Amino acid sequence: MSDLLSRLLATRDWLMADGATGTNLFNMGLSSGDAPEMWNVEHPDRIRTLYRGAVEAGSDIFLTNSFGANAARLKLHNAQSRTRELNRIAAELGREVADAAGRPVVVAGSVGPTGEIFQPMGTMTHADAVAIFHEQAEGLKEGGADVLWVETISAPEEFNAAAEACALAGMPWCGTMSFDTAGRTMMGVTSAQMVELVERLPNPPIAFGANCGVGAADLLRTVLGFMAQGTERPVIAKGNAGIPKYHDGHIHYDGTPELMAEYAVLARDAGVRIIGGCCGTMPEHLRAMRAALETRPRGERPSLETIAAVLGGFSSASDGTGGDDGAGRERRRRRG
Repeated sequence: MSDLLSRLLATRDWLMADGATGTNLFNMGLSSGDAPEMWNVEHPDRIRTLYRGAVEAGSDIFLTNSFGANAARLKLHNAQSRTRELNRIAAELGREVADAAGRPVVVAGSVGPTGEIFQPMGTMTHADAVAIFHEQAEGLKEGGADVLWVETISAPEEFNAAAEACALAGMPWCGTMSFDTAGRTMMGVTSAQMVELVERLPNPPIAFGANCGVGAADLLRTVLGFMAQGTERPVIAKGNAGIPKYHDGHIHYDGTPELMAEYAVLARDAGVRIIGGCCGTMPEHLRAMRAALETRPRGERPSLETIAAVLGGFSSASDGTGGDDGAGRERRRRRG
């Protein structure tokens, strides 16, 4: 337990992660289609502001601005040769903010998907994916990240490749997948299958879970699916703040701070150890989540009916495992 995240998990019932990266940066002026990672060098003060916003709202963990900073994604911006640099600076800025926080705060190096499809359906090989992730991991390590945070993964092949890259870099890591297609990832992985995948790895993550997807209710249904497998590994939940809507020239998520506070408490009561937000989650949401987690007593593990009653119904009748009957009813036209 030499890494900071493991030490905190050993002494705390729950930890709060951060909220959105993209939504916050768009509100600071990032244009659609631009690479957010370029702001690490072009607008470092804005990235510090992003990180500080999470820390000042009570986050124990924040993710670096490096989600798309792998060579496959940066190639779209002719910046693949700057992969290591952009990741290093993303982590350095994070290290600066965390070290000034006055309390232990984990700098988590964000590692998103390559955007490529793996063989045989696509062209990406395991070896190429490992090399892509390893290059990014080394940059984040060099910049001072405490842990690598693999997120929004859909394919088991990509999860495996990222895990191997973390091992090559000698870094502790966490991993989340996005369950956004009737309780499954885009490539068909169920909550039960993710638990099996994690436990088969030679270097399993410190914690694993779900992020993004189609809303907080669906994400918590996936969490209950993890728990049903009897996992003892810390679980992560990073749900979106409601539904995205276009308003006054920018994307706005309609989830209120009060709703995200309810989600945070339900996640804690479900057994989640690391609770945060994803798309649309702003510092005001995080402050409400932190206050609720600190002041509201722990309750029993919520049922699907309770989750649906508090957060709204589910976007699909099943969680993809075949083990439920659609409790909470299908929620129509509620995506995000």
